[in-house]
Amino acid sequence: MQNKRVLVTGGAGFIGSNLANRLAVDNDVIAVDDTYLGTPENLDDDVEFVEASVVDGEFPVDVDVVFHLAALSSRNMHENDPQRGCRVNVEGFVNTVERARKEGCETVVYASTSSIYGSRTEPSPVDMEVEARTAYEASKLARERYAEYYANHHDMNVAGLRFFSVYQGFGGNEEHKGEYANTVAQFADAIASGEAPELFGDGTQTRDFTHVSDVARACELAADHELTGVYNVGTEEAYSFNEMVELINDALGTDVGPEYIECPFDGYVHDTMADYSTFREATGWEPEIGFEEGVELVCEPYEN
Repeated sequence: MQNKRVLVTGGAGFIGSNLANRLAVDNDVIAVDDTYLGTPENLDDDVEFVEASVVDGEFPVDVDVVFHLAALSSRNMHENDPQRGCRVNVEGFVNTVERARKEGCETVVYASTSSIYGSRTEPSPVDMEVEARTAYEASKLARERYAEYYANHHDMNVAGLRFFSVYQGFGGNEEHKGEYANTVAQFADAIASGEAPELFGDGTQTRDFTHVSDVARACELAADHELTGVYNVGTEEAYSFNEMVELINDALGTDVGPEYIECPFDGYVHDTMADYSTFREATGWEPEIGFEEGVELVCEPYEN
């Protein structure tokens, strides 16, 4: 993407800031964020930062492309306040897309979630049946239905990306998320400090860990190809939390074992894995950073 005027909501957050910084090399980028889960310190100097809420704030929408990443991005946030979660994740989506549409924007890429697949050890294709088990999942499915409306009724290009367990580490732009950061970031930080990471159950649960640089590249490709519909963004590989701890210890040269605790959540998703073939066919995208290399990147700041 080059020479476009671009809006990234949630643009000072973890994924949003990585995307905004990437796009700002060749484009005019506006990052909008209410700083709840983001910080302008994540942004490069050539990104224009606007502090505002996607629900009721005033922010520029006279753009060529919208990347809508603003969200309450955790199940726990939603369960604690479902009404607020709905306002941010659903009303905020409609508010942003509707305002941008009226200004002539025809291309939107937004964040959905892989959580709607439930627990699966086999790769999850985008055409399988999904359901909402939490308020968070319900809000993301509502986004997908509104996106379908904007595509069908207003003839817009609206692509939803179902991300699988995105990580970068506290040495990147993830630190501001704190307890809501990916487990890779949290476990690496604990082990580097000599603390035992807490794993639910016996640590055999698995995730399709996807590096944020691959995710940012996927967002850009979805816009470049003016996609419509929903697509998976993952690696089609899964690692257990036990394996993750071993990889972190190998990278850091440490030997800190985990502490196993009872899972405090009902309906906890035990296993995830993406089938990203539809997205690959549409864009040519392939993940470039395998998990072992990704763990080394997460651990690198601690070694230095």
